[in-house]
Amino acid sequence: MSDSSRDTAEGAGWGAAERGAYKQLMPHQVEKVSWLNPKTLWAARNGVLASWFGDPTGRTRSRWVAQREAAGAPADKVIRRTEQDRFSFMVIGDTGEGDDPQYAVVPGFLKVGQDTDFAVVASDVIYPVGSADDYGTNFFRPYRDYRAPIYAIPGNHDWYEGLGAFMRVFCDDAPPLPPEPAPRPVSRAWIRNLLWHRPRATNGQHLDEARQLRSAPAQQAVQPGPYWAVDAGPLRIIGIDTGLLGTIDAEQGTWLREVSKGPRPKILITGSPLYVDGEHHPCTIEGGNGTVDDIVRDPEHHYVAAIGGDIHNYQRYPVQVEGRTIQYVVAGGGGAFMHATHTIPRVDIANVTEKDFRCYPLRGDSLAFYSGLYGRRLRLRRLFALSENEAMAVIAERLGIPSTRTPGGPVRVTRRARIVATLLGAGGRPDRTSRFRLPVRKIYTQLFSPSSATYSPPFFKCFLRLDVTPETVRLRCFAATGNRAQEIDPPVEDEVIIPLG
Repeated sequence: MSDSSRDTAEGAGWGAAERGAYKQLMPHQVEKVSWLNPKTLWAARNGVLASWFGDPTGRTRSRWVAQREAAGAPADKVIRRTEQDRFSFMVIGDTGEGDDPQYAVVPGFLKVGQDTDFAVVASDVIYPVGSADDYGTNFFRPYRDYRAPIYAIPGNHDWYEGLGAFMRVFCDDAPPLPPEPAPRPVSRAWIRNLLWHRPRATNGQHLDEARQLRSAPAQQAVQPGPYWAVDAGPLRIIGIDTGLLGTIDAEQGTWLREVSKGPRPKILITGSPLYVDGEHHPCTIEGGNGTVDDIVRDPEHHYVAAIGGDIHNYQRYPVQVEGRTIQYVVAGGGGAFMHATHTIPRVDIANVTEKDFRCYPLRGDSLAFYSGLYGRRLRLRRLFALSENEAMAVIAERLGIPSTRTPGGPVRVTRRARIVATLLGAGGRPDRTSRFRLPVRKIYTQLFSPSSATYSPPFFKCFLRLDVTPETVRLRCFAATGNRAQEIDPPVEDEVIIPLG
């Protein structure tokens, strides 16, 4: 087994490593997504409009679900597969930017997943706005050699064009919804409707051609709607659609409670993680009907894990709930730009401490990555960029923990390193977070980090493989850096055995 980032800097992808062969899989011309481009931000405006003028996602989702049921989809939305007691599946989140970081994941994903039974995309299949025109480059082409079905749950970006393309691809070529009556003039809904982004009339003209890239009978999957359950072997896997704003509607909440009943062990796949960045986000069910995490924690429902996309890295929180452990996982590192991990403060939540917490990339690698990126952008590389050893050392000092990866020799933490870490929003110990540092971290994570794409390795991408037996689920997080060594032998960055009880 190859070194991981916890073993060596080379295992993390640093150094003069041979670049991977992933570019051979890419189209000759790739339109890179830039989140600093005003055109991109304007196209993705629906999330902001929904938060200002009311979120129509729940009503639209109900219409999609009703349409699918009228077309014959099962009312319980359960996909019943034929796997026996032992099977394997992949989970990959936030994939579809269609550029170097996404394609860098593909060689390792195909190698690790070659004998798996199916895969699940956990949130944001397509960036920036879920357009049908982007499915060829951002979905069908990269996964054309994955020989098993792929199911998906939509993320907020898939909703930016009303989920039409997602429904066409994953839900039996569902036709567009009929238009709704115009809202009352000068109401909040009328203003939202006036500014709302919609797909072009010509959108998706080449979708049938793109489908041919994944046209083998063994690759086909039809799901009953944007949320669903899969019964496979001893396990039930439940996928929920958290829409534009990270909530679920009352109708979906009622369904979730119903499919969660019974002794069968369950794993939740959600577009919005329930534990992330050292915080608890239980996911509201609209209408005052509690939260998704209330359902997950109920001992009568027998959940063993909840895996969420949306945040573009890997995190794991083993939370003790009434004498059992539920693994709360963030798995959004499948292809989009990397969300920083160095901004995560020292973890102390729900009895999960730093000793129990895992993340990828390591915080020190994340800080080194972003210091180099902004050093190049600001043309202050000599002053701004930190080596991976410097970054690892300043993170250890800031959090008050041992260095995750032992450096090659002694490293002195300089004043420059401390200043750079503060400017880039590095987290700290909760009992030592200053009033200055907290606003800096919020400004960095909310404003700068989402625009920070890069197109040369290491990319610090990841994907999951889950191997199921009647007794356990073995969950492993594999790294994809864009370097050849990690393509040939993808390193395991985290592993946990989950008892099914």
